[in-house]
Amino acid sequence: MTNQKLFEYIEKLYGESSAKEFESFMGLERSTYIRVNPLKIKPNKLQNRLKEKYGIDCTTVPNFPNALKVTKNANVVGKTLEHIIGLYYIQNLSSMVPALILNPAENDFVLDLCAAPGSKTTLLAEIMKNKGTLIANEISLNRVKMLVYNLDRMNIINAGTLHNRGEWLSKIYQNYFDKILIDAPCSGLGIIQKKEEVLNWWSKDRAERLGELQTKLLVAGLKMLKVGGELVYSTCTLTVEENELIINKILRKYPVEVMEFELPMKSIDGFTFYEDEKLNSQLSKAKRILPWETDSEGFFIIKLKKTSEIEPPSKTSLSPSKIRLLKDTHPHVKEHINYLSEEFGIDRDIFSNFKFLAKKNNIYFVDKQWEDENPDSFERIGTKLGTIDNTNRIVFHTQAAQVLQNHIKRRVYKIQDDEELKKYMEGGTFKKDLDQLGQYAIKFEAQILGTAIAVKDGIKSRFPRAKRTQEIYLEY
Repeated sequence: MTNQKLFEYIEKLYGESSAKEFESFMGLERSTYIRVNPLKIKPNKLQNRLKEKYGIDCTTVPNFPNALKVTKNANVVGKTLEHIIGLYYIQNLSSMVPALILNPAENDFVLDLCAAPGSKTTLLAEIMKNKGTLIANEISLNRVKMLVYNLDRMNIINAGTLHNRGEWLSKIYQNYFDKILIDAPCSGLGIIQKKEEVLNWWSKDRAERLGELQTKLLVAGLKMLKVGGELVYSTCTLTVEENELIINKILRKYPVEVMEFELPMKSIDGFTFYEDEKLNSQLSKAKRILPWETDSEGFFIIKLKKTSEIEPPSKTSLSPSKIRLLKDTHPHVKEHINYLSEEFGIDRDIFSNFKFLAKKNNIYFVDKQWEDENPDSFERIGTKLGTIDNTNRIVFHTQAAQVLQNHIKRRVYKIQDDEELKKYMEGGTFKKDLDQLGQYAIKFEAQILGTAIAVKDGIKSRFPRAKRTQEIYLEY
């Protein structure tokens, strides 16, 4: 370890033996875990598929039903077809825990306040069975793009994406959410295996400065939480300055209590003493995952319950929304939905499970239970159903075809070989002898990959450009 101050900090907090284990752990190769998307495939089926196609060996993980540990060919897991179409998410084991502890139901109003790149947001959506109201906020516009990319990749249709500061949101959503996740920006000591640059800049002073931001986010979250609602605060760092000391301030000033919970992996309790200061005894209910003890990343997790109202600032009133969510029977979308139903053999009643948003020449769709009074303020709601072309006909989007794949009965073209698959994934043209021209859903093995259009020159891929640049292994 090159940062002596960091070593001394870890030694003081956890003891000399743990500090040495931490130092040794940093030099080890990181273990790779994947989170299976239960909306699309079962873990054992994916495990067998990765083994047969790519020689990727995985083992199940006790107490994590949808997690697999990669034990062979881990360098390939980010380059498979199965990864790019959202059958799994590469995510460290302890990173899954905050969303599992929050455990939202599909009828809850849920906020992920610091959402990008989307690992925890997509897991929250999966726990909610892709239903209800999930709002994902990210302050960085560049990171919003990655968040939306991952929501689409995992076929999430119960999420709306915001780009705003927590303090501003707390003036809009007062006493609003049933459950909130705040995975706060932090100094990253728990992920130092992945981000070795932390060694170069870490200091206790910097951790304390980050604590100011974390406190603001937590206060904003509590103002947005309903009385009786639950909030999980987590960081991927090991410091007390960014964890217990933050919560200790909150417990002094705000009407919250710390809830008991059990972790599915080894952990230690939160600290109730630090540098001769006695902290709130409730902090013993917090949990800290130590990376050198779990073959995973380090995390701090605490679950809070709001016990009474916090006097809010004066509520900010937004201008009346210019757009609104529509039912499938609304004239602005009905014609296009009927066309997709007839063209692709999708039972017309399936579309009653969604709400629709017409925006310029695009139509988006989201779970029918999703609600918000201010749809104008969102970067994106749901995912794209299609684009209206210059003949006023909807062009079926790849994301929609993936979401609706179990209901598409007509106009499905099955990829014949690896060459066709390669051309489709690269956005190319193939297969020139189709009897019927027009739109198609493209299928490979058991999965709809996306859409295409058959013209005289062949089938032209409509696989999204954002996914074409990735290196993809087609087989082992």
